[in-house]
Formats: sequence, C-alpha cells, structure tokens
Amino acid sequence: MAIGGAAPHDSSGELPGFEQPLLHAHGGLQAGKDPAAAHDHEAQCSPDAGGATSLRTCFNGLNALSGVGLLSIPYALAEGGWLSLVLLLLVAMVCCYTGQLLQTCMGASPDVRGYPDIGALAFGAKGRFAVSAFMYAELYLVAIGFLILEGDNLDKLFPGTSLSLGGVLVLSGKHLFIVLVSIVILPTTWLRNLGVLAYVSASGVLASVVLVFCVLWAAVVDGVGFQGKGTMLNVSGLPTALGLYTFCYCGHAIFPTLCNSMKEKDKFSKVLVICFVACTLNYGSMAILGYLMYGDDVESQVTLNLPEGKLSSKLAIYTALINPFSKYALMVTPVATAIEEKLLAGNKRSLNMLIRTFIVLSTVIVALTVPFFGHLMALVGSLLSVMASMLLPCICYLKIFGTARCSRAEVALIVMIIILGSLVAASGTYSSLQKIIHEF
Repeated sequence: MAIGGAAPHDSSGELPGFEQPLLHAHGGLQAGKDPAAAHDHEAQCSPDAGGATSLRTCFNGLNALSGVGLLSIPYALAEGGWLSLVLLLLVAMVCCYTGQLLQTCMGASPDVRGYPDIGALAFGAKGRFAVSAFMYAELYLVAIGFLILEGDNLDKLFPGTSLSLGGVLVLSGKHLFIVLVSIVILPTTWLRNLGVLAYVSASGVLASVVLVFCVLWAAVVDGVGFQGKGTMLNVSGLPTALGLYTFCYCGHAIFPTLCNSMKEKDKFSKVLVICFVACTLNYGSMAILGYLMYGDDVESQVTLNLPEGKLSSKLAIYTALINPFSKYALMVTPVATAIEEKLLAGNKRSLNMLIRTFIVLSTVIVALTVPFFGHLMALVGSLLSVMASMLLPCICYLKIFGTARCSRAEVALIVMIIILGSLVAASGTYSSLQKIIHEF
C-alpha cells in the first residue's frame, strides 16, 4: 500500500522501493552520534553481511512482537471482557499501519538508520531527544517487568524459599528471587556488544508457541478444563486492557533496524503484515484459552494459575523464565550506552561496569517496591508503547511529508489514530497509576 502519495522515483538505486529523499535538513542526523542508533547498527551486524532474507526478517519481527505480553494477554481479556477482543484486533491493525508509516519515513532520507533518526528528521534535535526518551523509558520499565516476572514464577516453582543474612535481614519469596536473578543477570550487562543476542529469533518464536501449547495441555490433559465463563464487557477495565494490548505490539523501536537489515527492503511491508497476523493469532489463542480456563480469576501472568507439580506447568514456567533472562541485558544496554555517552565514559571499562551495575541495582529497587506485573505492563503500554507505537509514527509522518502529499482519507485516518491514541494513553495511564497506588 502506498503511503504518503506519489513522489519521484529514486534513480540512485540505493534505496529500492523507497521514495526519493524529501528532506536533507537537520545535519545532526548522524547515526553514529546517537546511542540508540548505534545500538541499532550493532544489531544489524551478522554473518550475512549482504542483508537478511525475508524469512529471517520474519523471524526477527515475530521475536520482537512475541514477548512477555503473551503471559498477560488473558489478564487483559479478563479486564476488558470478551468484546475487548475486537480492540485487540484494532490495536494490531493500527500498530501494523504505523509500522508501515515508519518504513515510509525511512525512505525520506538515506541518513535514517534508527527510530531516533526519524524523530530528528521530523523535528531536529528536540525530536531525536523526545523519541530517545520514550524509547529508553520503555526499555527501562520493561527490564523491571522482567525482574518481577522472574520473581513471581520462581516463587511458584520453589514456594516458601527464604534466606537469612546474619539474622538481620531476611529475604523470602519473590523478593529473594528478584535479588538472586539480578545477581546472575548482572555480568551479562557488562558485555559491550550484545547486538547479536537480539536475533536469537527462532528460539523466541518457538518459546511463544510452546507457552500456548503448555496452557492448552493443562486445560485438556491435566484436568483444568474450560470452566471460566467471564463477562461480555467490563467498561471500567477497558483502559487497562487497551494498555496491555498495546504493550503486546511495542516492537516499533526496532522496526527501522529490521528494515535496514533486509536484502530487499521493499518487501518489509509484506513481512510486517505477516508478523502482525501471526502474532495476533498467537495472542488471541492464549487470551481465549486462559480466559476460558480461569475466567475473571486469571492472574496477571497466566503461568501463576497453572496447577503445581504438572509437567506442562513446569515447562511453561521454565519457558517463560528463559525469554526475559536472555533479553534483560538487551533492554538496559541502550540505556547504559546513552548514559555513558553523556558522562563521556568512552572505553573506560571500570566506569562502564559501574554505570551498568547502578542501572541493574535501580531496576531491582523499583521491582521490589512495585511488584505488580500486570499494572506495570499496563502502565508501560498506556504511557510509552502508545507513544512509540501509535502517536510518534503518525506525528513524524505528517511532519516529514506534510498533509499536502497525503490523501484526505489518509490524513483523516492518521488524525483519528492520534486522537484515539491520546485518549488511550491518558485513560490507561491514569487507571494503571491508580491501581498501583491502591496496591500499596
């Protein structure tokens, strides 16, 4: 689908399938000077120097979209009711469309290598700062969510575990496991080049499929059954449901990376559609299964509902644990790199390790203070994912190409997404913060 109207063809052949660069302003568009863009460039490096095939990019995209949101999707359905499944489909369609808007924005300049570059192309240095700020905040909070998830699931595997430190301090339950997991994860954050780890894509996709299969096995074979009736619509829970649905599709930060990594960039639009369709089917299956099994009693992580001692439950929990464990360092590395650049740490290894250790420590403190996985992920989805996945792509697109280059229908659609996205962000953020405060 052509987005942004017709433009002269790029005869240089450097960017097949893209429109001729429209803007060459903002000389600060140098990817090497931006930490996030530098990380994006690292992530593109692979043995296949000629570029990734469409199939490999498909796996990369599926891995980016199939994350820990899979565990909370039944809880999201319980918050909104059965009819909120329509909203899941709507969010998927909107996020797929805004992903294509990002692809079109990339075609406006050959200097665009990462998401912050699109912000810079649209609004200069302030645009780069705004996009980077939302990206880093989202990555930081997702890393905190990983620690909470690990603590919750390990506590289910090993209930009643406690540790006494000199009789002065006693750590028990998920608080203990959050601390232990952070100690194990800490050395992985000291590695400087983690780009290659971002594309262990086949295993990530397989883990998502295994999780759904384990939940189905628990229902059919282990005797849980499908006893949960649920409700048709819960209006008060819609903001939380929308926030969690949006969180499930928050892969926009790396879409420019995936596009740049392809041999045939003009096929990225088709790859994007395939990824969103496949992930929506997987998310929908997990949501329906979990809600049919447990109804309104479903936990913020469906693995916490699974029967103890069963093989399917253990396999599901172990699978859920592996994914965050392997991705935590990938989440905090761009944040750490940005801080190191600001402090001019450069290649001072001891200072770099200190900065990264402090970041891990800060995530542990927040995870121990706000141990509410569902509410935190709803907050991330409402406040940050809506901005990164819906609002910013639309705003940047309109600023770069202008309304004159777009059809009236397209402008109307984009404006509608901006208005509805703003409402979702405001209501979802308020609802999530209210629930977090209420839990204290």
